[in-house]
Amino acid sequence: MKWMGRFDHYNASAFRKDLMSGLIVGIIAIPLGMAFAIASGVKPEYGIYTTIIAGILISLFGGSKFQIGGPTGAFIPILFAVVMQYGYENLLIAGFMAGIMLVLMGLFRLGALIKFIPRPVTIGFTAGIAVIIFSGQLANFIGLDHIEKHEYFLSNMKEIGIHLSEFNGYSILTAVICLTVILALPRWLPKLPASLAGLVVSSLIAAIFFKDQVATIGSAYGTIPSTLPGFQIPEITWERIVMLIHPAFVIAMLGGIESLLSAVVADGMTGSRHNSNRELVGQGIANIVTPLFGGIPATGAIARTATNIKNGAVSPLSGIIHGIVVLLVLVLFAPYASHIPLASMAPILMVVAWNMSERSAFLHVLKSKTSDSLVLVTTFLLTVLTDLTTAVEVGLIFAVLLFVKRMSDMMKVAKVLPDPNNKHEKVKEHMVYEGHDCPQISLYTIEGPLFFGAAAMFEKSIMDSARRPRILLLRMGKVPFMDTTGEANLASLIKHFKKSGGTVLFSGVQPQPLEMLKKTGLYEQIGADKFFEHTGDAINYALNNLNYSQCVGCKQFAFRECSVLSSTGTLPAANSLNKEVM
Repeated sequence: MKWMGRFDHYNASAFRKDLMSGLIVGIIAIPLGMAFAIASGVKPEYGIYTTIIAGILISLFGGSKFQIGGPTGAFIPILFAVVMQYGYENLLIAGFMAGIMLVLMGLFRLGALIKFIPRPVTIGFTAGIAVIIFSGQLANFIGLDHIEKHEYFLSNMKEIGIHLSEFNGYSILTAVICLTVILALPRWLPKLPASLAGLVVSSLIAAIFFKDQVATIGSAYGTIPSTLPGFQIPEITWERIVMLIHPAFVIAMLGGIESLLSAVVADGMTGSRHNSNRELVGQGIANIVTPLFGGIPATGAIARTATNIKNGAVSPLSGIIHGIVVLLVLVLFAPYASHIPLASMAPILMVVAWNMSERSAFLHVLKSKTSDSLVLVTTFLLTVLTDLTTAVEVGLIFAVLLFVKRMSDMMKVAKVLPDPNNKHEKVKEHMVYEGHDCPQISLYTIEGPLFFGAAAMFEKSIMDSARRPRILLLRMGKVPFMDTTGEANLASLIKHFKKSGGTVLFSGVQPQPLEMLKKTGLYEQIGADKFFEHTGDAINYALNNLNYSQCVGCKQFAFRECSVLSSTGTLPAANSLNKEVM
């Protein structure tokens, strides 16, 4: 079994490493799970349930040996919007549907396609999500109680601005203590989980010195139960499926992107290779099962996966152990979690937002001042000001349009002639000028992909020529790709030349364009004898099919043979001068 292959040569030493890394990551995951759930608009225990169930299942069935799954910051804006618009129960159904979509994506081997999402789009929406997470914690940081939460960024900022004077000094002090521990501890004690230490220290100080002066998890959400919820199937109706299909698709896409990005990071750190399609199936199974126990959508967590690797993880068992550790903590210490101040949770999420913002990558793309910069800024602003769905859709469309524009700009159609000063008489664009251009033969070098974005320009460039030659020779050695639109424009061009009694020749056609011409039948219409491997052979064919009466007295001398043709009207007996023309 392939699954068992991940445990080849497993021994006691490997188990000890997995046990240690699983224990450390499990401890780190506890405050994050609660924080992500609260920020998503649901009770903190739902984040714990997700960490346990999804974490174990993703490690069991995923395609990466080192992946740690659970609730992540990337999901916060989406889940919060779903909860605000449809409610918690419908969030569970959307997560369940997303899980089915992920399984299907994996089974249909779509894992590789997700990797084709442009980098500026992923950086843009990731940075935008970071801004939303960071700004969403401002109210808890400064202790604003009972303010209305809105779906959109500007509305939330306006709400905070209106109630800014109602800040709670004790909440700010608690948050600052937690933030200080989180930032300072890694310098002095890097082995200790800074977020958990900050949470414990700030909670203890708040409980000892200013008890009941700050809002806590218990006061806001009630006591956290010390057991997992019972298995329960949500009430799924056709109306709900139709209503939730869009948010479910967004959850599935983001979950797939995030998990595969995390797996790629793990590959880079360990030199291993993940199975992208199997990873999607594992993520799907986790998201199908987790909602049945009240959990929210989950995906691969990049930071926790990296921590897992750094602490010596050897196999997926570390991820399973991480889920078991969280379960034990839930059973043993859940009542104490109710005393954690919300102000202590805020810095944890703020640091997560800061770390996930990809600041250096964002600035790097921005400084390039290219079309990618425009895609980046557009995706970022739409993520912050509207929603992630709109941002990704517009960002992708924008990126595709700009890509098509760049590809069409690469298309170059140049009229050329052989350069007699060149050893091999290579054709050059500068050889075509007034008084030096064959009336009967036109040579064009085509460069770039001949596709829908450039096909019309290709045809127009040749058709706009005032002179209609007897023979048109297209050099296509630098055309790597042709689609059906390019083939249709080429067919139109050939039809026009044939109608006026002309002939179209080809040289150096690459495999893909040649295969396209054969599939559409255009190759047979043109005739195999009109295709040449070398330009020199095509020129010789053209010279042997001229109307020699028109050559008499011609002073263009475009080809080496023209001097003889101009004076005698006949081609030299051994016409091999153009064999080497490239």
